[in-house]
Amino acid sequence: MESAVRKLDGVVEGNVNLATEKLTVTYEPSKLRISDIKAAVVKAGYKASEEETTVDKDKENKEREIKNLWKRFLVSAAFTLPLLYISMAHMLGYMLPEFFDPMKNPINFAMSQLILVIPVMIAGWKFFKVGLKSLIMRSPNMDSLISIGTWAAFLFGLFAIYQILNGNVDYAYELYFESGATILTLITLGKYLESVTKGKTSEAIKKLMGLAPKTATIVRDGKEVEISIDDVEVGDIILVKPGEKLPVDGEVVEGNTSIDESMLTGESMPVEKTIGSKVIGASINKNGSIKYKATKVGKDTALAQIIKLVEDAQGSKAPIAKMADIISGYFVPTVITIAILSALAWAIAGETPVFVLTIFISVLVIACPCALGLATPTAIMVGTGKGAEHGVLIKSGEALETAHKIKTVVFDKTGTITEGKPKVTDIVVNNISKEELLQITASAEKGSEHPLGEAIVKHAEESGIEFKKTTNFKAISGKGIEVTIDEKNILLGNKKLMVESEISIEALEEESNRLATEGKTPMYVAVDKELKGIIAVADTVKESSKKAIEKLHSMGIEVAMLTGDNKRTADAIAKQVGIDVAISEVLPQDKANEVKKLQSQGKKVAMVGDGINDAPALAQADIGIAIGSGTDVAMESADIVLMRSDLMDVPTAIQLSKKTISNIKQNLFWAFGYNTLGIPVAMGILYALGGPLLNPMIAALAMSFSSVSVLLNALRLKTFKPMA
Repeated sequence: MESAVRKLDGVVEGNVNLATEKLTVTYEPSKLRISDIKAAVVKAGYKASEEETTVDKDKENKEREIKNLWKRFLVSAAFTLPLLYISMAHMLGYMLPEFFDPMKNPINFAMSQLILVIPVMIAGWKFFKVGLKSLIMRSPNMDSLISIGTWAAFLFGLFAIYQILNGNVDYAYELYFESGATILTLITLGKYLESVTKGKTSEAIKKLMGLAPKTATIVRDGKEVEISIDDVEVGDIILVKPGEKLPVDGEVVEGNTSIDESMLTGESMPVEKTIGSKVIGASINKNGSIKYKATKVGKDTALAQIIKLVEDAQGSKAPIAKMADIISGYFVPTVITIAILSALAWAIAGETPVFVLTIFISVLVIACPCALGLATPTAIMVGTGKGAEHGVLIKSGEALETAHKIKTVVFDKTGTITEGKPKVTDIVVNNISKEELLQITASAEKGSEHPLGEAIVKHAEESGIEFKKTTNFKAISGKGIEVTIDEKNILLGNKKLMVESEISIEALEEESNRLATEGKTPMYVAVDKELKGIIAVADTVKESSKKAIEKLHSMGIEVAMLTGDNKRTADAIAKQVGIDVAISEVLPQDKANEVKKLQSQGKKVAMVGDGINDAPALAQADIGIAIGSGTDVAMESADIVLMRSDLMDVPTAIQLSKKTISNIKQNLFWAFGYNTLGIPVAMGILYALGGPLLNPMIAALAMSFSSVSVLLNALRLKTFKPMA
């Protein structure tokens, strides 16, 4: 199908994913229409549908396919078993009824086998339809090998019947119908098992799709109306009662509640929501009834975007998969050539036509490369699905493959290593109580819009401090503020403000230097020209930062940090969390250059960030990792998104990549190794050395088993758990 589509003028790229059964085409609309692409797919022997499949529809299609394959297998088995009995009972020493005895009634013996093989051939018509078309289009695939093998057996059987009818009864012992039927039956069974197992590889995306409710209750003209989730429009007012799922994303306009957003963020604690709060579709309303205005519906909701990310990743090809595709492209024609040459060699050596046919069919059947085609996409599907379960959204197969090569991880500081929100860390007093100092400072900062001031006000509110009235508020640019409280002059600010105001800071200077060394910002407080204390504010380090960096070190990965802060603050944070390289005083526009410098040293670099200013660096890095709580721009630029905003998910993403690539390599090893060992045996090398000859039926069983074993190996990834 890829070959058929790529030949079209205007197609930039065409990739088929065997695990998701999807064709992704990038094309130029000015040169090509979708109908042309569909026609090319039909010509290749397949049916194309561009409709969006819902979780129910997808499940329905998969179940129908599994049922259909099971039915085809039962029909094939029902005719193959009596066929095997008739054709082989006399060889195994069992008595056949006289009617079927090849010695007494060779015509009956042959015709009964022909009658039994025809329904099996009809049940396997799909293999022939695709296989022969691919052969005609000079792009043979595994179905081509099956088609050639079974038709060779069938046509030789017809030739044998012709000979029997002409009195050459010895041909009764040279019929090959049972091999063709058994090959089709076993391969149909393999396909059935493959379909069941493939269904399990995409469970993660089905779970995600199943999260959203099917209906929504909206308020129209004062009445509650239940409508399908597909009919919800932006601006609709939605009512959600306790215990119900939110249908789409929006903003609360009435009521307050707590909402469980663990499906999206992984945070187990419910989040409080009041008027103006943003809410996410598919999250669960815990206790209060709320009304909210729909802001994002359909494909724009956060859940739909996540599903799209996972689907795109599962549908994309990793470079290692492209290599397998190239090999498969040469592999099938090579196998057909080997089968013909092997058969000719044995024919020249004087073997019987039946022996020659056995060699020909065995080589074709045992070499079917379906295990090769499934090796990579199934592992990528399970890997990306497992990532989604752990809140790690990997956008492509390429990102999943590259992540295992990462040698340096660069973290942005603010909002990534740190919370990004300043907090009060220390209160140092001089002839005053801590409560009184906090009350004076917070009351003075109540009118300020500075982030440090906001942090002090918030801390006072959380401590239950009562605010005092202020007058004569005056902001002193770059230094602090001056204000009057209870007719006392209050000065709040940095060292420069104290020096200019001729206030001695000697009593607390040592303490101030200690706080600065720890990466904190000391704010001096003076009352009527007398220093009363210091309130230190800092952007606190996330709990998971130190643990994540230790984990990366244990994996042999170097950790660097980028920040616009001064060297002293950067070094303090770096020391606190165990960072190897702290790159300070970096302007936002220079972050990408810093990443480039590390790459120029031959390192594979991952960049972890959350802000708009991190986007160029995320795009520059070999792997960009965005924090889920960050900006949309950062998430767009990244290859991996951490939904839980937990830095422990950085080592998880790299571990998952290593496990998935290791699984793909195992799959490819078994698929290649199996064919490498199987083909010489099928060619009759063991027989030439005095050993047994491979029966095509055993070859078909082994071929089916190879595909199922590759799928089962990929499913082992489902047991992946991040190392603590």
